[in-house]
Amino acid sequence: MNERLQSLLAEARTWPPGLLASATVAMAAMFLAGHYEAPVMLFALLLGIAFAFLYEDGGRCVPGIEVAARTVLRIGVALLGVRLTIEQIAAFGWTPILLVVTVVVATIGVGLVLARVLGQDRQLGLLSGGAVAICGASAALALASVLPRNARLEADTVLVVIAVTTLSTIAMVVYPLVPLLLDLDDHAAGYFLGSTIHDVAQVVGAGYSVSEETGDVSTFVKLLRVAMLLPVVFVVLWYLRARRGAGGAGSGAALPWFLVAFAALVAINSAGWLSGDVQAMLSEASRACLVTAIAALGMKTSLRALLRVGPRPILLIVLETAILALLALGLIWALP
Repeated sequence: MNERLQSLLAEARTWPPGLLASATVAMAAMFLAGHYEAPVMLFALLLGIAFAFLYEDGGRCVPGIEVAARTVLRIGVALLGVRLTIEQIAAFGWTPILLVVTVVVATIGVGLVLARVLGQDRQLGLLSGGAVAICGASAALALASVLPRNARLEADTVLVVIAVTTLSTIAMVVYPLVPLLLDLDDHAAGYFLGSTIHDVAQVVGAGYSVSEETGDVSTFVKLLRVAMLLPVVFVVLWYLRARRGAGGAGSGAALPWFLVAFAALVAINSAGWLSGDVQAMLSEASRACLVTAIAALGMKTSLRALLRVGPRPILLIVLETAILALLALGLIWALP
């Protein structure tokens, strides 16, 4: 045990250069995003790609970049739990819950089917379907953290993050026009925006641009989609374990600590043990961790390899987004 601790401490001494580089890129991305009112995840990813030489040269930054892309990411996902309470989920009754569960399950299923139709692997279908269905880049990162590591995983994750962040920004501008064109009331407009736009920040921006009530409803529905992250990742883990048990190539990982922490924070927040200031601080810490992880992921990305992916993966994510919007509209008209 003592030798193991000494080994870990020795390894930790190699982390600071890469962690500092990732954090610096993340801070630059947050500054630019705030200044230009643009998606911070996209800035972090693009700036990270610009500094990919720090990883490619195999120098002192590599261990810290690896830790930022893996461990810091999981800390950020765990801290997402402070955004939710059980009371929030129960407050609106069964209609939004049924809407969210249906669109999430259906969109992930559509992603897996479309990936096969378009000649892409199931991994990309799962990552893209989960990102579109749940919470954009955060969901893609959470799913990537439990999938078996292979040569394509990081490239697929970067591609999905770029695509869903771009589409989410477009949706923030375009989707508020849909309730006006279809004459939806504020409540139904909130259901539509909250169940279709990928990232939380864009949902907030789109919802409150329509009305106060639409903003409140859309934010709540979006948080319900974020809550689906936990069961979806659990199902993926169960499937991977089942495949391993049947002789497949599953990951074989134990229950990830960050999912346990996510569930524990939801429970603690539901019990009212977190003050508003603490909740805001932890939520901001979650955002900082995720942006840092995205920056590190960008540093690990080969731009040449990314440009070789072709149009089909992009078409996959665009089709998933369009189908999600149509499905949400159909359910809003059908549900009481």
